[in-house]
Amino acid sequence: MHFTRPRELLLAAVLGFGLTFLAFQTTYESLPSLPTTAGVTLLVLAVVEFVLAFVVRSRIRSHQVVTGVGVARAVVLAKASSLLGALMLGAWLGALAYVAPRADRLTAAADDLPAAIVGAVCAVALLGAALWLEYCCRTPNPRDRDSDRRVTG
Repeated sequence: MHFTRPRELLLAAVLGFGLTFLAFQTTYESLPSLPTTAGVTLLVLAVVEFVLAFVVRSRIRSHQVVTGVGVARAVVLAKASSLLGALMLGAWLGALAYVAPRADRLTAAADDLPAAIVGAVCAVALLGAALWLEYCCRTPNPRDRDSDRRVTG
């Protein structure tokens, strides 16, 4: 398994942007208004993964027992969440790109603008937390272990 590549995230974001912008162009008049807190679920996932990242990181650094299966599950969660975060960031940016220019003319677009901003911010939080979790699951570099011994020993 390889770690998440930037091109994978970029592809997911572009896909989310394109599909959402196209959907908004064709069906915006018939869509219900976006709830302002629609993206908050992504923030909840981000907080959970951020805390999990510090738990995994501290266990690896303190040489506590960390099972390979547990780390593999955390990496899979991180990879899936980073792709979801990128896809949803693209989707929320697509919504934002559609409603922002129309917010001064359409009341519905003005009402949907805060939801698009909150969703984009929460998607960025999830993307960042997922990449941090993935980074924390890496095996420490042998030089890092030597420097830890010098500092503590």
